[in-house]
Amino acid sequence: METIHYLGLDLGSTKTHALIVDRSGRAVGFGESGAANHESVGYDGMFEAMNQAMHQALSESGLTRDGIAGAGFGVAGYDWASEREITRSTIQRLGLNAPFKFVNDAVLGIVAGTEEGWGIAIVSGTGCNCRGLDREHAREGRVTGHGLLLGEGAGASELVYRAMQVINHSWIKRSPQTALAGRFAARVGAKDLEDLIEGYTSARYAIGAEYAPIIFEAAKGGDASALSLIDWAGSELGELVNSIVRQLEFENLAFEVVMMGGMFKGGALLIDPMRERVHQLAPKARFVELTVPPVLGAVLLGMEANNTKITPGIRRTIRETLLQHVEHR
Repeated sequence: METIHYLGLDLGSTKTHALIVDRSGRAVGFGESGAANHESVGYDGMFEAMNQAMHQALSESGLTRDGIAGAGFGVAGYDWASEREITRSTIQRLGLNAPFKFVNDAVLGIVAGTEEGWGIAIVSGTGCNCRGLDREHAREGRVTGHGLLLGEGAGASELVYRAMQVINHSWIKRSPQTALAGRFAARVGAKDLEDLIEGYTSARYAIGAEYAPIIFEAAKGGDASALSLIDWAGSELGELVNSIVRQLEFENLAFEVVMMGGMFKGGALLIDPMRERVHQLAPKARFVELTVPPVLGAVLLGMEANNTKITPGIRRTIRETLLQHVEHR
């Protein structure tokens, strides 16, 4: 019997993963390279990262490109229809003689993290994003992923941005004092609160997404401003999910919401207000964490591109063997 294999690539803003599986779902090759988001590395950089990761996976599996029967790609920075053709042509430079599908990388969370490959993925890491797929993969729901610029929140960057506003409000006596002021000043090395504000506004102090854990620490200590900020972030994430619910008419359906990104390490403080907001519109929604690398979703898209029926057993085999593969590297 002819051996059939499928390729998946997760093209991220910081790293790229490639995975090859056989027709049973057994992982046989894995590769990793650097950033592939065209917004930061250009389309040539995107190609180089893809090509490097793919060839690592091919080498480990003992295959050539001609052994790939279908491929799937999750592409960070692929946000608009105007980018479709250049994204397609960049992927075609890989020289694969196989059908392929490509999606925004957030969609991989849906394909990889839900039981049946449809639902909604909410991303809250450095930034935020939200995507949805209906059961037939015929319709996709989306937000822009452009954060506060277009009124969407909230990832760590947006949370810290608002935290600095709260700290300033406490300094100018617009709102009560907050423990965040002293914690941020100590972290950045500011001599006092005025120095913190001046240094932040003059770009002498760089205060970004990496400060988000301080807000969670202050919230766990009972600081009212920190608690309010995290409640805001959770509610905003809930509204992103609700946007997709309305677009795809999921209000009365039982579906999964896959949570992706480091912000969700904050636990119930963030997740509870998000869940509450979503359940007001879609009471049957169930929240799950993504526990596998998103590249699993890419290789499932590769199977789908070749019209391969994806069974629960195949999903389980990919999950188990991928995790073993990554652990042994």
